[in-house]
Amino acid sequence: MTDYILSDDTRAKLKKVSTASVATALFKRGIRNQYIQGVLPVAVKSETMVGQAFTLRYLPAREDRNPITVFRDANHPQRVAMETCPAGHVLVMDARGDARAATAGSILITRLALRGAAGVVSDGGFRDMAGIGALDMPAYCAGPSAPTNLTLHEALDINIPVACGGVAVFPGDVMLGDGDGVMVIPAHLAEEIAAECAEMEVFEDFVLEQVKNGAGIIGLYPPTQESNQVAFAAWRKTTGR
Repeated sequence: MTDYILSDDTRAKLKKVSTASVATALFKRGIRNQYIQGVLPVAVKSETMVGQAFTLRYLPAREDRNPITVFRDANHPQRVAMETCPAGHVLVMDARGDARAATAGSILITRLALRGAAGVVSDGGFRDMAGIGALDMPAYCAGPSAPTNLTLHEALDINIPVACGGVAVFPGDVMLGDGDGVMVIPAHLAEEIAAECAEMEVFEDFVLEQVKNGAGIIGLYPPTQESNQVAFAAWRKTTGR
């Protein structure tokens, strides 16, 4: 748990950075296992997903506890999670990396989106992938699940530490998702990672422009040659970046 609240300024900075930049910044701090494995966007969105984690944990279902009638329970954790995930947060579902498990379908995810969630991430499967992909809200999962796998897992705990795609996710951690996947930023590092990555993205835009104009990368990336450092400073002045 954390008392950290993601500021509008930090959110705005993170929306302009990539998972690759975040991975590099965390690696510099000795943190290497923050990329959620086996999870890809249902549909690539033009806007980067950024929001704090609100979690839901699944366990393998035991048949005596999970008949189809469990969904009639008004306190069913899956339904409650959809109705209590705060606006601006990302619902992160721990399904033990099992894509066979249907962690949600388009109706529930549509409700989540309309309540203002910033996104949803599951290391299990989704039903109705086309409907979920058509939403403006970013969604990530391990793949489509068989329509009959409604009760392969049991939704059990809400907003506790979970494992999603091999990564420990604590409530309040900052989730960042782009076309490549999802990174988990420890809450206490979010502001400094945002600031560092914003600068990193500016430099890489400069480098990419130079490369497209025919420049070689030795001495440019990283900028070990002073001439490239001077050129970057001039570029920033010219572009206002």
